[in-house]
Amino acid sequence: MTHTPGNGRAEQAARIAARAWYRQLYVQVLVAIVIGIVLGWQWPDLATDMEPIGTTFITAMKMLIGPIVFLTIIGGIAGVADLKKVGRTGVKALAYFQIGTLVALLTGLVAINIFRLGDGVHADPATLKTSGDASQYVSEGEHQHWWEFLTGIVPNSFFGPFVEGNILQVIFLAVVFGIAIKMVGRTGEPIIAAVGRLTEVVFKVLSFVMKAAPLGAFGAMSYAIGKFGLSTLTSLGSLILLFYFTSALFVVLVLGGVLALYVRLNIFQLFRYFKEEFWLILGTSTAEPALPGLMRKLQFMGAERPTVGLVVPTGYSFNLDGAAIYLSLATLYIAQATDTSLSLGQQLGLLAVMLLTSKGAAGVAGGGFIALTATLSTVGSVPVAGIMLIFGIDKFMSECRALVNFFGNAVATLFVAKWENGLDLERAREVLAGRAGEPLPAAEAEDVPPVAVPRAPHTAEVTP
Repeated sequence: MTHTPGNGRAEQAARIAARAWYRQLYVQVLVAIVIGIVLGWQWPDLATDMEPIGTTFITAMKMLIGPIVFLTIIGGIAGVADLKKVGRTGVKALAYFQIGTLVALLTGLVAINIFRLGDGVHADPATLKTSGDASQYVSEGEHQHWWEFLTGIVPNSFFGPFVEGNILQVIFLAVVFGIAIKMVGRTGEPIIAAVGRLTEVVFKVLSFVMKAAPLGAFGAMSYAIGKFGLSTLTSLGSLILLFYFTSALFVVLVLGGVLALYVRLNIFQLFRYFKEEFWLILGTSTAEPALPGLMRKLQFMGAERPTVGLVVPTGYSFNLDGAAIYLSLATLYIAQATDTSLSLGQQLGLLAVMLLTSKGAAGVAGGGFIALTATLSTVGSVPVAGIMLIFGIDKFMSECRALVNFFGNAVATLFVAKWENGLDLERAREVLAGRAGEPLPAAEAEDVPPVAVPRAPHTAEVTP
């Protein structure tokens, strides 16, 4: 039987809409998180043995992130008629990222200055010893300079960034290759077609991996609770609550304000729209598994494919609002806890350093801690060993960092798309209101990559 691609998508969307609630991926992930918490609480020794389940899923997702970013950026550049638009979009996105990061840093700075949770701790830096993973992160952070994220953009080899998972270098390669393919004209057309076909294959692999998302969330959450215990939450609960409260205010007031005043969309409707990605991030403590879903759903909303393909991957390296809030809040907490007095001028100087070191928190295990250590090492006035004061609760703050990063990039993409006249606003409102159906879940989608590249028209054969 022969159908057009559009008809195939419509039929499949209808089948998915008719699924029972318990077959929805986000419901399965939510149930897995609850089971993981109970297991970690009641049987911590058994729960810690579940770590390989979570890490294997996250590793499988990271395996695909590099190729997805590379292919989607090339596809985005190939889909733009004028290369000047690529540069214009990139400049606008980077300008937004820097302003957003600065506002996030200021938000964390203001919050910790108001509540001053570190006062009264009186920790002696000489008695704080780093060990285990924290020692490794400190070592990496102390040897990381504020300018390294700039000089480290250029890789030593073509395949190195994919092997090491360095997304910033993958973005650099993709932009260079995308522009080169576009500039050679007809010679590059076969390559563009090959990129389109390879993108479909990669997203088919992604659909296989996403079926294991509930298992990944279960393994990661059970290990976190079993390893660190619920008691860890109460020991520094006030700091955790302040971070979550500050982050929630930032998302609702700052990001929600940007979305409402400029894009004319509702942040709470956006929360509902990305519920599947929300629970996936909460379960795995990282935003990387949600990157493909973010791109796919933004396109479904009516954002132009080239804009999504350029802004989202770049934002995962340059637009880390959650990491920025954490960085300023944690730095000032450590200063207060170690009785280190910082003037207003010194705190503003910290902001300038953190604008750069915050970029080092992307795509690296312990990236938040490495960026924090790099900041303290660069400034020199706050003892680096003070990070041990908050190391135990870092795992419970990583979920919030990842969620804020995710929604920050969703809003950033919609903002830039509107700025570039590349957003179908009526379509976006229909989708967020639930009147345009639901996009295909990643685990169910067939041949629907988030960024398609120009190809010759054809008729798809769909076997029922």
